[in-house]
Amino acid sequence: MHGHGTLKAGVAKSNISTRAEGVAVNDPLYAKALVLDDGKTEVVILAMDAVALGGICDIDDDFLPKLRGRLQAELGIDGGNVLINASHTHTVGPMLCEADEQLERTFDAVSRAVQNMVPVTVGAGVGHEDRFIINRTLRLKDGKGWTIRQANPCPPDEDVVGLGPIDPEIGILRVDQMDGQPLAVVYNFACHPLIGVPGGAVTANFPGFASEVIEGSLGEGGMALFLQGAGGDVTEVLYKDVSHPKDSKPLGTMLGLSTLKALRGIETRAAELSVASVSVELPRRTDVPERLAELEQEQAELLASLRGTSLNFRTFLPLYLKYQLDPDYPADYAYRYMQAEARGSNELTALDAVNRNNLDKYRRNLDAMEKLARIQDKTATLRRHKAINDGAGVPTVTAEVLGVRIGACVLVTCPAEMLVEVGLNVKRASPYEHTFVSPFSNGYLHYGAPASDYALGGYETTECLLAPEWQEVYETAAAEVIGRL
Repeated sequence: MHGHGTLKAGVAKSNISTRAEGVAVNDPLYAKALVLDDGKTEVVILAMDAVALGGICDIDDDFLPKLRGRLQAELGIDGGNVLINASHTHTVGPMLCEADEQLERTFDAVSRAVQNMVPVTVGAGVGHEDRFIINRTLRLKDGKGWTIRQANPCPPDEDVVGLGPIDPEIGILRVDQMDGQPLAVVYNFACHPLIGVPGGAVTANFPGFASEVIEGSLGEGGMALFLQGAGGDVTEVLYKDVSHPKDSKPLGTMLGLSTLKALRGIETRAAELSVASVSVELPRRTDVPERLAELEQEQAELLASLRGTSLNFRTFLPLYLKYQLDPDYPADYAYRYMQAEARGSNELTALDAVNRNNLDKYRRNLDAMEKLARIQDKTATLRRHKAINDGAGVPTVTAEVLGVRIGACVLVTCPAEMLVEVGLNVKRASPYEHTFVSPFSNGYLHYGAPASDYALGGYETTECLLAPEWQEVYETAAAEVIGRL
């Protein structure tokens, strides 16, 4: 730590991509470090191209305490002043190098950033991007939610009545060297990175491509760090597209250009740092037995709704297409119907009635089958999470809420996959104009849904280990932390 007065910063990055034999890597996955020091407080912001920090996939649960311990012991950086965010990029694993290499390379990035510290000024602002994002839990006529996923089909169009919220704001922190040359751009945006690249190779997804676009305009040495926002229920609108190869690069280009557009209007100035944190106990959900009983009842009703029909899929599909092509005269040309009517015969219209009845029953059976498949998936998930909560032996789970103020910019963390409504609440409640929410940070607790979403029964609440009351506990803690900055 240097003498008081001038804010200094340094950046560095390490490639943390897998080197596993037979695993194709499309573009590098990085651990990017920004170290800030105002002479009184030293802060580390780490942006990692990873699914999560512990809990699932490549990074072990002990990664965070081990890294913080090394930073404290070897670099003198307070472990409590370290914000680590996972971009939540999803590709077929393994994505990252081995556990010991992850730790070594990430530590090395911070160490090199410390060695490269220069005087800086900072500024904050916001951009806007809504062209490729959608709340993935669709609102249905029956008051429930149906989440857009590859693991299940989409609901019938006629059942969908609305969309959930999104947060199109790009939160931006600009860090400039004293000559005005950008040293770092930290940008915060809420959306699952799921689409990947053609061929399915390992990729940083749209955050990696966006950072590439931004860094291409920053000049030599400038670094872009992506912090995932409250995107637990937000995904790319083309996620389910089956007409084109999946490619997140155009989405990253859009986000990168939108960030650069806003970046031009951000002025920088001298700034100070402050850090505050609180450890809270979030309640684990206890309603799983009731939820399982509801699903079993729904399953029984769907099974009872199945009806026998003379059709199988082979006969259903051509018949269905035939009746879609010409609903008025599906069996044959119109003159056949006219001729039958002229001689007082209803043979064709009677045939149509039988066929339409069988088509309707088969369609209803298909709809029931799709719902039954979702119930199977939900049931397995709820049972797995009940086992996790039961095995914990305690009714709560400990969570860290960290707040970092950099000049007029505030970052506040959450270890859960926070849904967008909670993130918007935190922003609205903050007295700081530029408050950016960084879930997927400093741990992993699966989904964090607003209490009002539990009744929807979408994927996120099914995957949630936390009770609905977690929201109030977290939002209160976030407000407390922000108030202490």
